[in-house]
Amino acid sequence: MRTIHSIILVVLFAALGSCQVKNGGKADAEKFVSTYEYTPTKDGLKRAYFAMGCFWCVEPIYENAIGIEEAVSGYSGGHTENPTYEDSNTGETGHAETVEIYYDSMLIDFPTLVDIYFSAGNITQVNGQGPDQGSQYRSIIFYQNEDEKRIIEEKIATINKDIAPEKVAAEVMKFEKFWVAEEYHQNYEKLHPNQPYIRGVSIPRLRRFQKEMPQLLKEGAGSH
Repeated sequence: MRTIHSIILVVLFAALGSCQVKNGGKADAEKFVSTYEYTPTKDGLKRAYFAMGCFWCVEPIYENAIGIEEAVSGYSGGHTENPTYEDSNTGETGHAETVEIYYDSMLIDFPTLVDIYFSAGNITQVNGQGPDQGSQYRSIIFYQNEDEKRIIEEKIATINKDIAPEKVAAEVMKFEKFWVAEEYHQNYEKLHPNQPYIRGVSIPRLRRFQKEMPQLLKEGAGSH
C-alpha cells in the first residue's frame, strides 16, 4: 500500500513542476557568484547537515523548529569543487542539495534533528523526493563524529523494522564540505509562497512536519 501511495504522489507532483529555476537570465547571471550573507561559524551554535530532495523544502522545515537559528541551502556529498546549481543538476558532480542547520544544543539535540528529518518526506524513495528525481536530490544524513553516526544508524535500524520489507533510502555519509548555494535559493519558500511548486510540494511537506511534531514548533510557526 505504501508503494502504491508513493506512486500516486509522484504522478500528482509531476503536474506541479520540480525544484528548478527556469527563469533563464537570473539563473545565468548569478551562476558563479553568491552574495548571500553566509557566516560559516556562529558562536555557541552547532551545525548539522541533511539532504532530502529539494532544499527549498527542507530549509523551511528546520527553520520552523525550536532551537534552529538558521538553515542555509547548499550542496554537499560530491567530488567537485565550487559546485553551482546548474552543475549539480546535471547529476555529474556527486553533490546533493543539502541544508546546513545552525542549532542551539541547549534547546534541541542532534537525535531530534534526525527525527525531524524523517517526519516530512518519503523516507523510502531512492534517488529523489517527490517529483524531484536524480542523484542531486537523493537523501543523505551527514555525520561529523562517531556519536552522530551511531545515532543515525540506530534510528534507521529501528525504522527499518517498522516498515519492513521496505527500507530507509537515506545514505549515511561522513561530512566533508558544504558549499553555499546561490543567493536566489536562500529562503526561497518564504520569498515565493505562491510559486506552484512551493504551494504544491514544499508547503505540504512543511505542514506534515508541523502536524507530526507540534511540540517542536517555534511560537507562531504552526500558522504557516
